[in-house]
Amino acid sequence: MVNTTSRGRGAGSPARRTMTAAARAAAKRTRRVEHLADEAPPRAEERYSGRTVVIDPPGGDGWDDPPEPAPESEELSQEALESEEVPEESALVRRPWRRLLTMALCVVLAGGLIAVAVLGWQYREGRRAEQARGEALAAARKAAPVVLSYDYRHLDRDFARARTHLTGSFRAEYGRTTTKVVGPTARKYHGVVKATVAAPADGGRPAASVVSAGPDKAVVLLFVNQVTTSTQVTGSRVDLNRVRMTLTRTSEGWKVSAVDAL
Repeated sequence: MVNTTSRGRGAGSPARRTMTAAARAAAKRTRRVEHLADEAPPRAEERYSGRTVVIDPPGGDGWDDPPEPAPESEELSQEALESEEVPEESALVRRPWRRLLTMALCVVLAGGLIAVAVLGWQYREGRRAEQARGEALAAARKAAPVVLSYDYRHLDRDFARARTHLTGSFRAEYGRTTTKVVGPTARKYHGVVKATVAAPADGGRPAASVVSAGPDKAVVLLFVNQVTTSTQVTGSRVDLNRVRMTLTRTSEGWKVSAVDAL
């Protein structure tokens, strides 16, 4: 019989040689991988890893506790917090004041506009009143001789001319008085009355002045001389009268609305 054991221990079987070569190859690969690992840069977690270093406290009493904050620092921090809150509170406080200021400015502006309007109206009314004074005075000087004069020889014409200077209820009253009283008396006694506004001897302006005047109404005081002739008097009679004449502005100009003898 052939001894298999002695055959295996000799030059070696092909199977054993194959296993030995494989082991060597595996060892070489392992050494190559370890060599590459040594040359590769360390990973992030390995880079910061290391030994733990224990530091002993100085002296023998150990570490001191951190100092407690002083009361002043607490007050300062509280003031700092309050100062941080102030802008918000001041902003809330300023908002009503801004509204009040805006409202006050609007009121002042409206008051100014109203004042300007009132002053403008007063100025315009003053100008109209000043203009009315001159116009009413001229109308009174022109109307007085016509209204206060008549001639029995042409009463209808004289009374018609006088009514053109009158207005309102006074015109109707004048018509009734001249028709029922003045006309019949003048015809009966041949009465003639001629009225003139008194004037200075040197030829100055007639004696008339404005008592009051507004844009649409004025009162004028006149000194009127009336020379009367009739069958009841010898010669002529001169009457020096003061007449207050009220004039009203109409669409046709200033007209006499009342006559009072003073």
